[in-house]
Amino acid sequence: MENKDKNKKKKKDIKDDIKECTCNDKCNCKEKENNNEVNSCKEKDSHHEKHLGNETESLKERIKLLEETLLRNQAELINYKKRKDEETNRIIKYAEEDILKGFLPILDNFERAINMDDNNLEDEVSKFLEGFKLMYKDIKSLLEKFEVKEIDCLDKEFDPAYEQAVIMDHDTTKKSGIVTAVLQKGYMYKDRVLRTAMVKVNE
Repeated sequence: MENKDKNKKKKKDIKDDIKECTCNDKCNCKEKENNNEVNSCKEKDSHHEKHLGNETESLKERIKLLEETLLRNQAELINYKKRKDEETNRIIKYAEEDILKGFLPILDNFERAINMDDNNLEDEVSKFLEGFKLMYKDIKSLLEKFEVKEIDCLDKEFDPAYEQAVIMDHDTTKKSGIVTAVLQKGYMYKDRVLRTAMVKVNE
């Protein structure tokens, strides 16, 4: 009887060992589960890195766009400043234009007076015209000081940029398009036309 009981006990111990082995298998399964969790974390990290990479590219594109916008605005500002400087310089350069233009009719009147034939005039009138000649000379010198010069166009080819044709002439001794007479003088102010000359042009 004792031998039987011992045999039974041995069999029970073997079964318990088998259970323990099964339990070890389960432990191995837990390791597998842990490995799956690790793999899942790696996938999450990979997805996170990919998301960060997309955000980085987006930020790079935005920075590039902002840099281009900044450069364009700087170029526009430089061009605007350049235009304003040119306009200011032009205003300063031709600041006296309106005043000098107002002198031209006065100069015309002096020329008409001093061109009168005073050979048969009384002495007092001749002296009066002599005074006109001096004033005319002073005004002309003042205009020349401000770079106002007469347009030289007599006996030259007509140029509509500097002259205005008011009468047509018929002089067979001269070529067509030649200025045969100056009815009113024209003037240049520096490099700009202050007043066009009124001329007679040959057909």
